[in-house]
Order: sequence, then structure tokens, then C-alpha cells
Amino acid sequence: MKKILLTCLAMSLFIIRSEAQLKKLSQQQIFGGQPSLTKSMNIVTGWSDDNHYIEMDTKDRNLYAVDVKSGERTPYTPPPKSNVNLSVKNNDIYIQYGQDEPKRLTNDKDEEKNPTLSPDGKHVAFTRNNDLYSVDIETGKEVRYTNDGTDVIYNGWSSWVYYEEILGRSTNYKAFWWSPDSKNIAFMRFDDTKVPMFPINGSTGQHGYTEKTRYPKAGDPNPEVKVGFVPVAGGSVVWADFNEKDDQYFGTPYWSFDGSNLMVQWMNRGQDNLKFYSVNPANGSKKEIYDEKQPSWVDLDYDGRIEYLEDKKHYILKSDKTGWAHFYLYTLDGKLVNPLTSGKWQVTNLVHVDEKNKVVYFMARKEASTRTDFYSVDYNGRNLKRLSFGDYSHQVMMSPKGSYFITNYSNVSTPTKRTLLNNKGKIIKELGDSKSDDFAQFNYGKTEMITIPTDDGYNLPAVITYPTDFDQNKKYPVVMSIYGGPNAGTVTNTWKGIGGQWWANEGIVQISVDHRASGQFGKEGVALMHRNLGKWEMKDYTTAAKWLKAQTWIDNKKLLITGHSYGGYMTCLALTKGADDFDFGYAGAPVTSWELYDSHYTERFMDTPQENPEGYKNGSVLTYVNNYKGLLRVMHGDMDDNVHMQNTIQFIDKLQNANKHFELMIYPGGRHGWGGVKSAHDKAERFRFYYQNLLNKPVPEELLK
Repeated sequence: MKKILLTCLAMSLFIIRSEAQLKKLSQQQIFGGQPSLTKSMNIVTGWSDDNHYIEMDTKDRNLYAVDVKSGERTPYTPPPKSNVNLSVKNNDIYIQYGQDEPKRLTNDKDEEKNPTLSPDGKHVAFTRNNDLYSVDIETGKEVRYTNDGTDVIYNGWSSWVYYEEILGRSTNYKAFWWSPDSKNIAFMRFDDTKVPMFPINGSTGQHGYTEKTRYPKAGDPNPEVKVGFVPVAGGSVVWADFNEKDDQYFGTPYWSFDGSNLMVQWMNRGQDNLKFYSVNPANGSKKEIYDEKQPSWVDLDYDGRIEYLEDKKHYILKSDKTGWAHFYLYTLDGKLVNPLTSGKWQVTNLVHVDEKNKVVYFMARKEASTRTDFYSVDYNGRNLKRLSFGDYSHQVMMSPKGSYFITNYSNVSTPTKRTLLNNKGKIIKELGDSKSDDFAQFNYGKTEMITIPTDDGYNLPAVITYPTDFDQNKKYPVVMSIYGGPNAGTVTNTWKGIGGQWWANEGIVQISVDHRASGQFGKEGVALMHRNLGKWEMKDYTTAAKWLKAQTWIDNKKLLITGHSYGGYMTCLALTKGADDFDFGYAGAPVTSWELYDSHYTERFMDTPQENPEGYKNGSVLTYVNNYKGLLRVMHGDMDDNVHMQNTIQFIDKLQNANKHFELMIYPGGRHGWGGVKSAHDKAERFRFYYQNLLNKPVPEELLK
């Protein structure tokens, strides 16, 4: 017995001595980019053909084609047509091929916007003063397609609510689409005449200035929209057979594989009925080929709902109509062939379709809702096979003909690795590991996946990072970082990098939690938010807060919640409606009452304020101001064109009237985010808030430089 005790004591001393010898990550490693727990891997940018992937060497920055079998690297030069750069300088469009001198294509005093090369490389389409044009690259001849652009009529340039909510910010307002055969351009025409103007006031200069944005808030008139077609050579616009006076939305359209018709997504104002129409660009006639209704809402999709097949007979459609997102095989005339996938799990995106062998390759969250894996399935919905491996989240890049794929994969405890496999899931070779050579020499805050049970049967996924040298006998403050929007979960089983390691070193527990409507529980869970934004999110976040404060190693007076945009809304709601469970809040650009936000996003979940007054009241932060306690910091950019600063102004007005103490930080010129020269101030202010309120000590001076 004595010998055993001595052995255990020796082992304990060894462990303590070993941990003491481990080094913590330094400030320069965490914030300054010095080598740390990971190292750079070469960047795989794509495939040159089915047997060679393209790799950028991080040392010499050159591209190489790598043979999948031999590993031999040869210098790679992109094909000339794939190395074309379009730019706008001094309002004019320039085109540059490779390293050649740029060639000016237009010469006009007014600015050209969104220059877009035709698929055949012969023309560039663009908008000027809200009209649609193209220019012939060889001759420089311009063709003007529309003539009625004004400050409220836009051709090929999207109205604000379409840019923000439907077509997406990545479009930079572009609302025109070349046909694959380069013979036609489809575009949307927007009439904002009836859309209310919202003023955004800039404060620079002696008198300031006003931006006048046509912004439809919940219940307001929306833009009137038409879908048109023009032949590249010019001529009369052919309008699709829709009535622009109807209260409706149009999603991102999809050209068929050969460009013979355009698939147009149509949705009613209530957003519970989605239809697809096949539209003939020659005469604008339409044929309904898909009709979906849901009791809550149906999502428009600008990221791959439809995939036309090269056989010119079928398309693959993604839908969550069963309560879970799955793929379906349809004929071009809208007849369902069969579901490709089914069950209480979700597909995410289509990767490749092998039409010869009738096999579909795709990503899905099947093994666990917090990670993505790679699968194949036959056209008939049979022979579903997982091709990725291990307890990791995978991101794949498949070769052009589908013979091989490369996966970058990780989990919360494993830095990203890279592996090459064939299309049967057989590992060919390991290609890279970002784990540093001295990884084992560091003592850092460990991260793990956990679940938090609710009182009504949900297990909320969460990712938690413990303090470095975590000791269950100590008590630690908590930072809960959230977003919280519908179907917008942030909890994933992936490597988190070292961004949170400073706070781990300082002794702060960091956690992110996803609620029941985050997408982790399918559309079944998300649909619970219908007509009552704020309800289930706060129920689940307060459940998480109570769970945390019940742990012996948590300081139950120091729970801080933080988020931006929808996360700012949740943070403000946590310090009002949920104030019994949260102590501090750090909120960025919050929506504080839903009638102040835009029509398309808000009404999808809440219907209009006229239809659902009680839901709007219950979901408003303003309703719960009298419950406010703790300490909240609110930040907002004074020129935010998305969540108007009006939200924060109305909130702080009520806080002041109720004699509540809070903190406010305005970023002049800031939009829905702020960066540039103000980034340092933003970062330093968060440091100050955390150190003062969670750590009760001054901020190290080196962090404020």
C-alpha cells in the first residue's frame, strides 16, 4: 500500500511538473500572427482536370497542378479565358487578360456598375444610371437595352430590400443574368415609387447630408418588380407574364442548362407559397412546374435550390417541406420522380452529379447536426453512403468528373487536416496537417462539445472553451456569444483557432449555444418561431444561463451575453426580458422592435404588424424596458442602412425615461459594421468592458495599443 501511495504521489508531481513546463500562448501568438498551435498549409484552389488538383504554395505563392497518383507538381497557368479581370476606374470599364495591359471598354462621364462578362467572353453587361447596357469587347459598340431608369426605377440594379434579403449582398445590387449561350440577358426591373423613403443622416462637414434610401419596413408597400429579357444584339424588352402590381416576391432566377428557358421563383407576400415557373425568353410565356406551401413560411433560396441536369430532362430541387431539408429529383415539366434523401436530418449543398452513373454527391448534417459530412446516393434514392470519415466536420472539393475529392476536416480538438479520397470514400493519401510541430508543448484552454437539456425535451448543442489551467474548485466568469436568428446556428464541431485563448488565459469560460429554432433541429424546430420572434430563443438561452450558473465552477454574478445584429437583439432582450438570468450585455447594432426592420425578413417570420400586433409587442425589447437590470453596452453605426440606428435611439429613449443605467457607443460613419481606423477603438472598448466587469482589474496596457 505504501509503495502504491508513493507511486501515485510521484505521478501527481510529474503531471504538475509537466503542466508547469508547458507554455501558454502569448499575446503576439494570439493577436499578432506569430506561429502558435497551427501552421499554414498550401491552399487548394480547385482542379485543373479530373486527375490534377491546383495548389498554391504558401512560400512562393505560385500555382501548381498536382497529380493525384504520383503527387508530382508541375507549374500551373490558368487558361486565358479564366484569367480575365474586369474593373471600373474613373467610372469606366476596363478589361485585362492575364498580364496584358488593361483595355478601356467604355468612355462616359457617368459610372458603370457591376460589369459582367458573357459566358462566350465577347460582351460585358453593366448598368449605368439605373439602365441596362452591354458593350462588345472587340468593337467597343454599346447597346442600350432600357431607357426609363430614374431615382426610383432600376433596370438590372436591385431595390434595397432585394439586395439585402433576396438576391444577397454579394451581388452588389446586380440584378441581371447572362444566359449560358450568351444570346440573352434576363434582368429585373424595380419600381420603388411607393416604397417609403428612410433618411440616413451623415454628420460630416458643416451642414451634414442625407442619404435617402427606399426601405420598406414591416407592413409597408414593397417595390413593384418585373422580369425581362433582351437579346444581346438589342431590341424590345420581352416581359415575363407576371403582373407587377401583385404583392409578390421574385427569387434569384436560374437559367436552364442550354439557356432555352429561365426558372423564375415566385412567392406571395405572406411567403407561405413558393412556385417555380419556366419562362420562355422569346415571348415571356410561363408554365408553372412547382408549387410548395407551408403553414409557417417557405424560404426563397439564392444558393442552389435548383440544379438543372445536362440531360435536359431533369432538375434536382432542395426543399424542407417535410420539416427537414432534402433533395428531390424532378422532370423538367415539374413531375416528381422520387426523393433522393429523406429522414430527420438535413442536406446542406449539392456537390456533384454523375449523370452517366446516376449518382448524386452532396453534403449533409446527418451523423450530427453540428457537423457536415459527404455522401453519395443513387438517382432512385437508394445506396446512401457516407464517404467522409471520423468524428469530424468536412468541407470537400470534388474533381470535375467526380473521380476524387479532397476534404479539409477538423473538430473542436483537432486542427484542420487535408486528405485525398476517391469517390468510394477510400483514402488515397494525406495531403496536409495544420497542427504545429510543437503543439504538445502548449497549455491552452480546451474546447469541447456539450449539450444542455431543456425542460421540454431538447438537448441544446453548445461549444464551450474552459480557462487555461481549469480548476473546478475555482469560480469563473462567463462570456456567452450568440447570434440567435432563425436557422442561423453557430455551434459547429470544428477547430476554433486561437481567437478565444486570451480570455481562456485570463480565466473566462466562453460558450456558444444554439436554440431549438437555430436549424439544429431542422425546419421543424425553426418553424416554432413563426409569429413569435424572441420567445423560444430567450427560453433556451435562459435555460443555458441557469445551467451555467448551477455549475460549481461558475461565478453566478458574472454572466455576459454578446452578439451583433440579431445577436444584438438577443443581447438586449436578455438584459430586459431575461434580466433575472444575465448580468452583463454587449450588444452591436440591435433590432429592438420588429416593425422597425425590413418587410421581407420580418414578415417571413412575423407576418405584418397589422396581422400580428400581439406577436410584435411580445417580441419587442421596448416592451420589457422596466425589467432591465445589470449593465448593457449598446453599439451602433450612425449610418447603418440595414438595422437603422432608429432602433437604438428608441430603446435608449425608453431606458432614459425609466431612469435605467446603461452604456452607449456610437460609431460615426459606421454602417451595419465598422472597421478601418475605428477597429482599434472597438477592440479596446471590449477589452475595457470585460476587464472592468468580469475580471475586476485594469486592462494590460499592451492590449490598448
